[in-house]
Amino acid sequence: MWFSINWKIFALSLLPPYLRSMTVQSWILLLVSAVETLHYEWLQYRAGNIYKLAHNSQKCYLRGALNDRFDRELRRIRIDDGNAFKRKYIYTDGEEKPKYLGTIFLYDDSDYSDTGVDFIVIVPGDLVYSVYEMRALIDFYRLASKRYKIVTE
Repeated sequence: MWFSINWKIFALSLLPPYLRSMTVQSWILLLVSAVETLHYEWLQYRAGNIYKLAHNSQKCYLRGALNDRFDRELRRIRIDDGNAFKRKYIYTDGEEKPKYLGTIFLYDDSDYSDTGVDFIVIVPGDLVYSVYEMRALIDFYRLASKRYKIVTE
């Protein structure tokens, strides 16, 4: 590829044959070492950008990016759909509705279908991670309209 270059060989090949003593070669390699360092940092930056472009907000890619970053060996982080429970309303005496409520489960606001989250990131309990770093990674890849919740199992 055009960006794959060995700077040491390139610099020494540009040197005229009569200047190729060990002292001059050492001096040229010292000058080229800064360019080599910059080239290596650029290659790392390029690889990181290619990785970011290879992932998007689809469930499989987001799960892969989270597992690559936080659980590389076991890959236990999962992404499930958000809960979509229907709301149950309690009526007043003036509405003359039956008062028997049956069994009612109390849910968090994020568990209902109209105001809930779109997906849930399930993280194993024994995994050590930074919540802020995970939120930043999810926010980078998710669509702007999607809401999420991180749950530890």
